[in-house]
Amino acid sequence: GRAPPTEPPAPCSTAPPSTALGSALTVWGERPLRSPPFCINFKMGYSKDIALHINPRLNEKRVIRNSFLNGKWGSEERELPHNPFQPGQYFELSIRCGNGRFKVFANGQPLFDYNHRFREFQRIDTLEINGDVVLSYVQF
Repeated sequence: GRAPPTEPPAPCSTAPPSTALGSALTVWGERPLRSPPFCINFKMGYSKDIALHINPRLNEKRVIRNSFLNGKWGSEERELPHNPFQPGQYFELSIRCGNGRFKVFANGQPLFDYNHRFREFQRIDTLEINGDVVLSYVQF
């Protein structure tokens, strides 16, 4: 896989300039061999709300998707054809914001769609990555 030179440490927070329709975010990273969970959150500024929470769980061989809105987690979405976040391997995750859903691709292949539960998705302004993952590149 690709390994561009910059390595922002996890956890990190950064502010995407836009979640306008059709905008995309790409994250390149690597899971360490002994890797506890990590998560990617799309948040609204200083709010605790999370419009999209992506949590790969290797022990379950699943990638959990959910939203945390108004102080409550919603129902988890778990099913996937495969889990691209394997220990010791690079991954490329691309998240595109559409009118009705996020479309998420891993290593160039469709991974899942996530219907917007937070309808004012244009207010999403913070990307947060927490846990044990080595980021090599984040592109908006």
